[in-house]
Amino acid sequence: QSQLVESGGGLVQSGGSLRLSCSASGFTYYAIGWFRQAPGKEREGISCTSSSGAMKKYADSVKGRFTISRDNAKNTVYLQLNGLQPEDTAVYYCAAGRSKQTSLRAQSTCDMTLSSVGTWGQGTQVTVSS
Repeated sequence: QSQLVESGGGLVQSGGSLRLSCSASGFTYYAIGWFRQAPGKEREGISCTSSSGAMKKYADSVKGRFTISRDNAKNTVYLQLNGLQPEDTAVYYCAAGRSKQTSLRAQSTCDMTLSSVGTWGQGTQVTVSS
C-alpha cells in the first residue's frame, strides 16, 4: 500500500539543523513536496522535487537554508533544514502529486501548490527555540 511517513522532526535551538525524511513507498514516479503549517497559519509549500530529482524548487522563505533530495532506490525524500529560526516552527508534511510522471518532460517538473497534492503524510513537528 502506498504511503508517506515523515520522520526526523524535533526540538532544536536557533541556528541549528535537522534532516527530515519522507518514506515514500509506492511513490517512486511521483513528484514529492514538503509543506509546513505553523500554529494559526495556513499550510504552505516550501519545497518540491520531480520524480527524477532533476527539478527542485524552494519557497523564498527557505531558499539557501533548506535542501531537498531524493533517493529513489530507498524510496525516500529528504529535507535538510539548516539555519533554523523560531519562525520555522511548524508541522512539516511531505506530499505526493496527484499522478505518476510518465513522460520525460513530466519527470522534470514539480509543484508546491496545495492543489497539486494527491496524498499527504501525517506530519512531523519541528520546534525551534530562540
